[in-house]
Amino acid sequence: MFFFHLSSGKTITYNVQSYGAKPDGKTDSTKAFLNAWAAACASTKSVMIYVPQGRYLLASAAFWGQICKNKDTTIKIDGTLVAPSDYKVIGNTGNWLKFERVNGLTISGGTFDGQDGCQNAKLQNMKISASANSPNTDGIHIAASTGVTILKTVIGTGDDCISIGPGTSNLWIENVSCGPGHGISIGSLGWSMQEAGVQNVTVKTTAFRGTQNGLRIKTWARPSNGFVKGVLFQHSVMVNARYPILIDQEYCPDGKNCPGQVSGVKISDVTYQDIHGTSTSQVALKLACSKANPCQGIRLEDVNLTFKNQQAQALCSNAAGTSYGVNKPESCL
Repeated sequence: MFFFHLSSGKTITYNVQSYGAKPDGKTDSTKAFLNAWAAACASTKSVMIYVPQGRYLLASAAFWGQICKNKDTTIKIDGTLVAPSDYKVIGNTGNWLKFERVNGLTISGGTFDGQDGCQNAKLQNMKISASANSPNTDGIHIAASTGVTILKTVIGTGDDCISIGPGTSNLWIENVSCGPGHGISIGSLGWSMQEAGVQNVTVKTTAFRGTQNGLRIKTWARPSNGFVKGVLFQHSVMVNARYPILIDQEYCPDGKNCPGQVSGVKISDVTYQDIHGTSTSQVALKLACSKANPCQGIRLEDVNLTFKNQQAQALCSNAAGTSYGVNKPESCL
């Protein structure tokens, strides 16, 4: 039996709860989601699969497009999709949730909770969008994960296009377009005293258009044993980014919760290579590092940023490193 109701216009809505999905985060709702998908795909009209608020536990599931009779499917998620806490439940499938050979699919809103600890995950050929003025809408957030790869993805949002949190290592980001948004950010880090670090991050062949930031590292001005090391930013194009290159270790909104106003996060071995384009602020390169733990091993190579068709400025504090090639603005290291 199919359960659905007509929504506005000609779109038919299928509520996963009508197929048995439970929003308690404990009951396996995989079958309910697959049944809702099958019912929606059987329609020749525009369809929406709706996930109400709540937490929905899903094991491994493949959503195939071959069975679909329409090319306009929206999955609207107001809740959170939760992976099993025991990875063995997924078994040898190699995927948690998989959409394959689907044309005209839009996934809107929601949170995908992999229960942290992701290893060797690949996100490829995605388009993620949110309004430029929507708060706290990170396109992709990564934390407590290793071996994540993000390829060929377009992101426009009201917050970070990609945010990289504590415990991230061996991250590879390539061929990503960002805008609008706050750029690609490592951080915020250093809220907790005991915090896992970020290391071995590569961000290459990226484009930023009309973003607040381009390539950013951001840490709270609080005591912490966190760290950032082994980062390569390479081959990036900036088109009217407000702050194309930014290290901000003075982050403290409203001046609250920052005793001593000094960050304990140690930043080292960060390379900016072949970064060029235009800035909407005169200071296009700003390295504001910690007084207690100055940045070490910063490398600038062939950075070329302009402001209103003129050479931009660089501003550095508590940062040490080297410059190679031709750098505009002139290096402040």
